[in-house]
Amino acid sequence: MTEPNEIDLHSEYLRADLYVTMGQPTEAARILEPVVAAEPSNAAALELLARSYFASAQLRRAEETLTRLVELAPSNGWARRALARTLERQSRAADAVVHHRVADALGAD
Repeated sequence: MTEPNEIDLHSEYLRADLYVTMGQPTEAARILEPVVAAEPSNAAALELLARSYFASAQLRRAEETLTRLVELAPSNGWARRALARTLERQSRAADAVVHHRVADALGAD
């Protein structure tokens, strides 16, 4: 049983996903930050947080979150491609090359 002040992480994740779908990524990120803090190795929460940061042009935060996701799952082609695109949006194309190559090798779109 959860305490009254305890957050229901799954419900918060679903709520954040709804905000992303509605085009409100900043609100989604605000909701997801405590979820990721509570479960730092939850790949789904990290991916949604990274998407939220990227969509709201919080590129440094997107980069940090995607880097964590790649460290957790080096063969995650989506995370590699998203990290490459995040680096490119920060005018760091040279840094993005390796992640594009790995994503290509993994067959990621």
